[in-house]
Amino acid sequence: MGKTLFEKIWDEHVITAREDGDVLLYIDRHLIHDLHFRAFGMLKAKGLEIREPDKLFGTPDHSIPTTAKVLEDIPEGEMRQTVEVLERSAEEHGFTHFSMTDDRHGIVHVVGPEQGITLPGLTLVCGDSHTSTHGALGCISFGIGTTEVQHVLATQSLWQRKPKSMRINVTGKLGFGMSGKDIILAVIREISAAGGTGYAIEYAGSAIEALSMDGRMTVCNMTIEAGARSGIIAPDDKTIDYCAGRPYAPKGVQWDQAVAYWRTLPSDDDARFDKEITIDGDAIAPMVTWGNSPQWALPVTETIPDPSGESDPLKRADMEAALDYMDLKPGMPLSDIAVDTVFIGACTNSRIDDFRAAAEVAKNRRAKVRTLVVPGSGLVKKQAEAEGLDKIFTDAGMEWREPGCSMCVAMNGDMLAPGERSASTSNRNFRGRQGLGSRTHLVSPAMAAAASVTGHFTDVRKLISEA
Repeated sequence: MGKTLFEKIWDEHVITAREDGDVLLYIDRHLIHDLHFRAFGMLKAKGLEIREPDKLFGTPDHSIPTTAKVLEDIPEGEMRQTVEVLERSAEEHGFTHFSMTDDRHGIVHVVGPEQGITLPGLTLVCGDSHTSTHGALGCISFGIGTTEVQHVLATQSLWQRKPKSMRINVTGKLGFGMSGKDIILAVIREISAAGGTGYAIEYAGSAIEALSMDGRMTVCNMTIEAGARSGIIAPDDKTIDYCAGRPYAPKGVQWDQAVAYWRTLPSDDDARFDKEITIDGDAIAPMVTWGNSPQWALPVTETIPDPSGESDPLKRADMEAALDYMDLKPGMPLSDIAVDTVFIGACTNSRIDDFRAAAEVAKNRRAKVRTLVVPGSGLVKKQAEAEGLDKIFTDAGMEWREPGCSMCVAMNGDMLAPGERSASTSNRNFRGRQGLGSRTHLVSPAMAAAASVTGHFTDVRKLISEA
């Protein structure tokens, strides 16, 4: 019997196995951001060193205000401390660090692929749940906790139990105005926020293959929101072209050898998955979430559901609580929901394709509400500015910010006030995620821009047709 893509990489990285089924995995790449700044002190207190500093890459992202350009722009206190300690630790231990004054710095899940740190066939971890993003390049990537961060620092390995396998086939072709964000919201709506629990998910099918690498990263980014710990997409010519020439990608003969290996990675025709799901990509429409879980999502053309029609009492109670918190009524058209703020950014949607899609909608229009546009890295920012996208946003009255996690996490000064409602390209709409009492609706960059220029949720396909 053949192997899945996940199995091929997993098996190559097993160092040893225990009788209980857990295995010790070798970790090829370890990414770290500012919120794990204490890990270095904890390691030192135990008398331990970083085992392979050349496999560790750090960048500050969560704590940096998106108005800050240098360290002194960050308010004194823990926000500044996280950034200072990460940089000082890099100097002490000799690992690669992209400081906030380096154009290469940014959100860790944007920087990794951009620099060629993320490559097919690797194992990659980071102390952040959305590490699943990197699976878009055909590697096993997942988030780890604080104790696990220390374990990888000290040993370059990690004890894990092999998950079950699921393949989600997205067939057909996306319509115009659609994106990877619409795909993943449709997937989570279909399988639920717990549907991937215990699984590693492989995404396949014509709609996935047609996505750009940026779009694939969006899909894998939100795999964690379906309950799975990792998502992965088989490397193809598009992946190889993306990796070519990246600073940390192999060169010369090593590149040729790497490509030859990568081409062996896609799942074998006779590989068996524990579960398979098929979703019709032709039927996917622009999606909007209405509740406090990514699974509560609907096409923008639909209305808020009525909990009274739900037979499951627990699900019905969950829906009623969500509507109460979000201040929405059953039967209300999604297009009638007005927003106070729009956020375009986060590790989900802060790459160049995302800003091109948003700019197409914003061009020659004016924002009707506060709109923050935040690039995922200094290099994305420079490219967007070279293409004139920043001017489109600022001419529309939107704010073009410095790279960082921004309003996704509401710990760096960018947040909503209690009761405020956002159209956000981030990945989580939990209660208080964007500030105490905040109300978050997840959408694609194009849909976020449409909400900005109309003041409410709008079918972006209409605006694109009118342009």
